[in-house]
Amino acid sequence: LTVCSKDRKSIFAFADSAAVIVDAWQKAGLWLVGRYVIMPDHVHLFCTPNMFPMTPLKQWVKYWKSLASLRWPRPKDHPIWQRDSWDTQLRRHESYNSKWEYVIPNDWPFQGELNILPW
Repeated sequence: LTVCSKDRKSIFAFADSAAVIVDAWQKAGLWLVGRYVIMPDHVHLFCTPNMFPMTPLKQWVKYWKSLASLRWPRPKDHPIWQRDSWDTQLRRHESYNSKWEYVIPNDWPFQGELNILPW
């Protein structure tokens, strides 16, 4: 899943911004976030439903974006989020690893793994 800032503003790659985003994912527990990287103007994350029947992905994304917006550390950054997001469904474990290698920047501080996603 890729989510961008409104007008591709470079507002995400700060410790306080990244903490708000990660906290929103943890509070929006209907989906689990696996590996993620928070870049200056966009976020890549891998996620999977946490329960079935599952909440639609777009609904979950809208929810955690609203949680993050409410706690955003710099009000002048509003609006925070681009309306849409881009998602791709991975079908094999090898895809997870190869996609991660594609999106992960070396030595970037705003990355991690919240949950080990099952395959």
